[in-house]
Amino acid sequence: MITEYLSSVKKQFEYYKLLGERTFDQLPDEALSSQYNAMSNSITTIVKHLWGNMRSRWTDFLTTDGEKPWRERDAEFDNDINDRTEMLAK
Repeated sequence: MITEYLSSVKKQFEYYKLLGERTFDQLPDEALSSQYNAMSNSITTIVKHLWGNMRSRWTDFLTTDGEKPWRERDAEFDNDINDRTEMLAK
């Protein structure tokens, strides 16, 4: 049962990852780090935040729950990703 669940989660993750990658492919590099206004986040910042969230949530899955003590959530909102390659690595 756990194996089936994990397989389903992995398929969904891969599907949404593909949608994101296809979206990024349609955007010029400068659009990835631009912000609509001072109160919004860039695409690179959103990707960085999602990366931190998923890394925290899926580390030790089924053993520990929730936020991990090593997560630096506030730093995820620093707009410090320098290029498309760095963003895609997240």
